Amino acid sequence: MPVLDHRSIPDFPIGNRPLRDHHRAWGSRWSFHPHAWISPNDLAELKTSGAHSLMDASGTRLAWLETSSASDDSKLPAQESFLIVHSWDLLRAQELYVGAMEADLETMATLRSTGQIHPLAVIDGAVVIGPGTRILPGVVIEGNVVIGSDCKIGPNCYLRGSTSIGDRCHVGNAVEIKNSILLSGTNVGHLSYVGDSILGEKVNLGAGTVTSNLRHDGKNHRTLIDGSLVDTGRRKFGTIIGDGVHTGIHTSIYPGRKLGTGTSTLPGQIVKTDLPSSL
Repeated sequence: MPVLDHRSIPDFPIGNRPLRDHHRAWGSRWSFHPHAWISPNDLAELKTSGAHSLMDASGTRLAWLETSSASDDSKLPAQESFLIVHSWDLLRAQELYVGAMEADLETMATLRSTGQIHPLAVIDGAVVIGPGTRILPGVVIEGNVVIGSDCKIGPNCYLRGSTSIGDRCHVGNAVEIKNSILLSGTNVGHLSYVGDSILGEKVNLGAGTVTSNLRHDGKNHRTLIDGSLVDTGRRKFGTIIGDGVHTGIHTSIYPGRKLGTGTSTLPGQIVKTDLPSSL
């Protein structure tokens, strides 16, 4: 996975928080598989059921009491929790976490009063906005979105849930971001579409870059992993872009393609196959 070339799964941010920080927040009496996303519903049932371990369908322990052993028979099958193995699992965890956020109307009112959110911006959903970030005129946020610190959002862009945007990012004019993860220092400046995708740190998308995310036949996307096509289980799946990637203007990217760390595209290039890392 290009976005994991320079970071581990426990360090990867879900809703702008590293996975390991989510684990710490879930309780000191419990241990967690370092690659597990744990559903709050599963964890609540685990804590009240008397079971000592949460197991996935393969028999892997996802969460367990620190005093229990792997041979303990008191086990609860996971309903919504899972191991993060592939890049689309990161999107799934993001959807569950950000999608479950609840709106904080008082905080939104404060941000508007301080000028961080322009009066001509429209927000319809639960939104978290970091310090120093500005939401400019004409921005429409629909659904739950997490935005880090010192970002410039807009003018005239469209953010859809469940999206997270890291620190020091710029999302500019006539850009649409939907159900995606943008890591820190990334710029999507003008006239671009990013859907169901993950962009690493310090990525710059040239004007008019489009990530396709839907097959014409409506079937699940498949992507190449270690030389074999793997079914992602997702009807909508965009692109995975590693750190430091730059695309030329009007780049078009086929669904499920991966752009490795440090790669670049030419103006008007159509990305039909994965691009290996240049570093």
